[in-house]
Amino acid sequence: MKFKFLHSNKAFKEGYRVYLQFGYILSISLMLLVFKMNFTASDNSDTLVIEQQEEIFLEEVVQTKQEIKAPPPPRPSVPVEVPNDEILIDEIIDIDAELDLDAPMDIPPPPRPVQDDEDMEDEIFVVVEQQPELIGGIAAVQKNVVYPQLALQAGIEGRVIVQFVIDREGNVLNPEVIRGIGGGCDEEALRAIKLAKFKPGMQRGRPVSVRYTIPVTFRLKSVNS
Repeated sequence: MKFKFLHSNKAFKEGYRVYLQFGYILSISLMLLVFKMNFTASDNSDTLVIEQQEEIFLEEVVQTKQEIKAPPPPRPSVPVEVPNDEILIDEIIDIDAELDLDAPMDIPPPPRPVQDDEDMEDEIFVVVEQQPELIGGIAAVQKNVVYPQLALQAGIEGRVIVQFVIDREGNVLNPEVIRGIGGGCDEEALRAIKLAKFKPGMQRGRPVSVRYTIPVTFRLKSVNS
C-alpha cells in the first residue's frame, strides 16, 4: 500500500510540472501575440463631423423720428332735446308805422366840393390834368449851361437832377439839386434852370403850381470832335 501511495505522489508532481510549464508557455505566447498586434486606427474609421455653428446677423436698427400729431378735434356737443310742451314767449316789438307827411324831412347837407379855387392857388401839385411844358425844350436849358473849368480839369461828367416848383405864371421857384456830380456842375445846373421858362400846368381849366424835375447833362467832348 505504501508503494502505491508513493507512486501516485510522484506521478502527481510530474503532472503538475507539465501543467505548470504548459501554462508558462501559453502565457508567454499570449504576451507575444499581444505585442505583435497593430493598434493603429484604420482609414475606414468614421470621421467626426462637426456641424457648422449657426451664424446670427444683427440688423442695423434705424432710429425713426417720432412725428408730433395734432390733437384730434373736440367732439361735437350733443344736442339737448327740448320738450314739446315748453311754451316759447313771443317778444313784442313796438314799431311806429305812422308816417307824418307834414313833418319836415331831415335832409343831410350837400357835400363840399373836393377843392375850392383858393385851395388850388395855394396847393403845389405833383400830377395834374395838363403837365407844364418847357418852352424851347430841354435844348433851351442845355444851351445856357457853361461847363465849369474845375469839372473840365477833373474830367467830371454826368447828369445833375434838379427839382423845383413851376408857379401859375410858369416861373421856376426854389430849385434844388437832389442828385449832383460835383466839380461846380451842380451850381451851374441850378443857374441854367432858373433861366428856363414854362407854360404852367392846368388843373380843372385853371393854372396851378406844379412840382417838376429835370436832368441837366454834362458831357465832355472827345478830342476827335
